Amino acid sequence: MNNVLGIDVGGSGIKGAPVDLEVGDFAEPRLRIPTPQKSSPKNVAAVIKEIIEHFSDSIGDSPVGVSFPAPSRHGVIRFIANLDQGWAGLNAEDYLSDKLGHAVTMVNDADAAGLGEVHYGAAKGVPGVVILTTLGTGIGTAILNDGILLPNTEIGHLEIDGYDAEKRAASSVKDKKHMSYKDWATKRLQRYYEVVEMLFSPDLFVVGGGVSKDHAKFFKYLNLETPIVPATLFNRAGIIGAAWQANWRIEHPDSVNRDTARETAEKAIRAAGGED
Repeated sequence: MNNVLGIDVGGSGIKGAPVDLEVGDFAEPRLRIPTPQKSSPKNVAAVIKEIIEHFSDSIGDSPVGVSFPAPSRHGVIRFIANLDQGWAGLNAEDYLSDKLGHAVTMVNDADAAGLGEVHYGAAKGVPGVVILTTLGTGIGTAILNDGILLPNTEIGHLEIDGYDAEKRAASSVKDKKHMSYKDWATKRLQRYYEVVEMLFSPDLFVVGGGVSKDHAKFFKYLNLETPIVPATLFNRAGIIGAAWQANWRIEHPDSVNRDTARETAEKAIRAAGGED
């Protein structure tokens, strides 16, 4: 199987393209459709179905990977900020799989970008722990070890020196405060990355987000042990990474049974308490 459909759901647009997994790039130009004003699961599913039908000759019955702007715990959307609240608590993988007639894998958007960069972009071929950070309105993050994703990390929200990290180090803060690249790097980014470096001992940092195109203006001011490089896939990363993960799921199904996971955890807690 080569062409797998990747979908990137955003607050303003829903984009999709078949991905040739041999080369890690779009097999056809992507299709973008505006996100419905009421971005309910039903309405978003209808848009994704339109994209699937547009590429039906290219993808056949392939799985569909969906890059989504929220954490997805075994397919369940824990909470949602930028879309309709009807997504909160929904088993989106089951819901969309049923509506679309394709096996759907949900991937947090930063995680999808990390997967794309590790398998086809700036971190391709790099062993060990890779941490992607997207510097934008906030700080999105993805952690991968030897290409395997640790999903839903939110280390842009680390508390550092009494502050939520992204509220001091995101590129939106630089713009709002009219900081130079040097001041932003030395006074904000350095502290953020050195704490992440201390906690995770990564082998590589990859920096995404629109500001990454100006990496030469601020990388030189960072003093880190870990190599740091700019992302290379840019706005293609989410679609490519989501497609890769959907294909990977075929041979690596989710090891957690969503229906019994909570019950199993509660039994373990009771057993541990009983031993005391």
